[in-house]
Amino acid sequence: MAVDDQFTELIPKTCVVLGGRGFLGRSLVLMLLKLGKWMVRVADSALAIQIDQYDRDSVLSEALLSGRASYFHVDLRNKRQIVQVIEGASVVFFMDTTDLNTNDFCSCYAIIVQGAKNVIKACQECRVQRLIYNSSADVVFDGSHDIYNGDESLAYPWKMENMLGDLKAQAEALILSANDIDGLSTCALRPSNVFGPGETEFVPFFVKLAKSGLAKFIIGSGDNLSDFTYSENVSHAHICAEEALVFQLASVGGKAFFITNLEPMKFWDFLSLLLGGLGYQRPFIKLPAKMGQYILLLLKWAHKKLELGYFNYPLIVRFILSASHTRTFNCAAAHKYIGYSPIVSLEEGVALTIESFSHLARDSLYSRYCSSTGQSKAEKLLGNGKVASILLWRDEMTSFTYFLALIMLFYWFFLSGRTFASSTARLLLLATVILYGYAILPSNIFGFTIQRMSLSSFDISDAVVEGSITTTVYLWNKGFQNIRILAQGDDWSMFFKVAVSLFLLKLILSHSSLTTLIGIALVFAFTAFFVYEQYEAEIDGLVEALFKSLKGSMIILTRNLPESISSLLHNDDNFQPSKAPGRVKGLR
Repeated sequence: MAVDDQFTELIPKTCVVLGGRGFLGRSLVLMLLKLGKWMVRVADSALAIQIDQYDRDSVLSEALLSGRASYFHVDLRNKRQIVQVIEGASVVFFMDTTDLNTNDFCSCYAIIVQGAKNVIKACQECRVQRLIYNSSADVVFDGSHDIYNGDESLAYPWKMENMLGDLKAQAEALILSANDIDGLSTCALRPSNVFGPGETEFVPFFVKLAKSGLAKFIIGSGDNLSDFTYSENVSHAHICAEEALVFQLASVGGKAFFITNLEPMKFWDFLSLLLGGLGYQRPFIKLPAKMGQYILLLLKWAHKKLELGYFNYPLIVRFILSASHTRTFNCAAAHKYIGYSPIVSLEEGVALTIESFSHLARDSLYSRYCSSTGQSKAEKLLGNGKVASILLWRDEMTSFTYFLALIMLFYWFFLSGRTFASSTARLLLLATVILYGYAILPSNIFGFTIQRMSLSSFDISDAVVEGSITTTVYLWNKGFQNIRILAQGDDWSMFFKVAVSLFLLKLILSHSSLTTLIGIALVFAFTAFFVYEQYEAEIDGLVEALFKSLKGSMIILTRNLPESISSLLHNDDNFQPSKAPGRVKGLR
């Protein structure tokens, strides 16, 4: 009997991977074949299988030639085709199909929900023992509430903004409810934000945004956490689930499990790693979350009213919602009941993904954006401090607040028609009235609590006072020293610097265009550096070309000068101080 058991274990089991040519289906097929104990039937909507670069090491090609793998064309809307594929298989892995048109709700419903019903019935008719469904963490996300360390006790939301998540939830519920009926054991896996080589949605979507310049925007605060899952870890989880269904039917059958890399991080930090690794500019301009909601409403209107066929509204909604909310999940149940632990770390997964998408990388001309420092020339010119952050619009709300405040001050002092002293007095009076009015406000107005300012906000530390006094004394002494140097009449360089500076100041103040110049300078400061950072290479190239053309013009000009002037300029250029005495001696 023991010999028979050993012989049975040597016989490869037959499994079916529905959606085996999709992103996750490919990864699972390769892992099953590498294990060497499976006969794999790859089933998908394509009429014939095509081997490409993502089928690494020719594993699939060799398996097809040897008979360990076979391909079947199947339409999930046709139960008879499904029965023909899974007949005689012991386990079915139900993955995502490749022919999903996310702009066609009826088609999506027929493939995802009706397809799940057909798969369940076919498995029951063919006496398949195990059915494992690749679901999604989106099935518990309503699109408006954050999820912190969510576990399997989370219920399906009543309403979802993500159409695919809604349909996935319906299919998952059908498959889990079919557990232990007609000898079929089922379970579902819920990976979160899956990425990896050959992925066709997440990375290509944001690379396309980066190419259009839209990926520089951060929706919300940018502090929202997310869980990510490398594709190979998802495949590993499916194999763990299949083994667990064999031995732990009560604790695994009919259950769903969250699958992640167990390394939650800020969504925008993760996206920055991918885009930076591919040579694109990292997101840095923050947009309010409300603006993201308005964008969704606009996209929804465009999707319904304009009927744009190329407009992938569900995909955009899915990514915008994921990018602006916290979504982290607890994988303790998956670890306990199916024995899942990640086999590829997040860092390694990101590196492998970047390598696989090298064909989408930006031109090396822009490789400065993926440097370790990530600092642009504009940022270095501005000192890498708070001023740089404001003028380069790192935080849009902060920069806009400073810009608006400066515009108001500009109007107050220069455009109001008052003198500088009068404007200053009025400003101090306004500040006094505001502070007094704030102090006498009640603590509660119409249910809104008025936050009181702490008296410590008006305190100035001793260190700041000492520093200010020290700076004032230094400037006073420096100015007195310069005045004494001028009075002695020994330093002509100092005299000319002061004289020219005062003359220029007189010219500026004597003209009515001072107000215009200040206004232009204000607008220039908040636009020029930002524009320069966006088009640094183009501007540098243009300046270099101008210098080259200027240099060429100077050469042509000197060639056309009279010989006497040209030789004089040439001798002045070659003049060496060490040879001056010799030249003087020769003239005697």
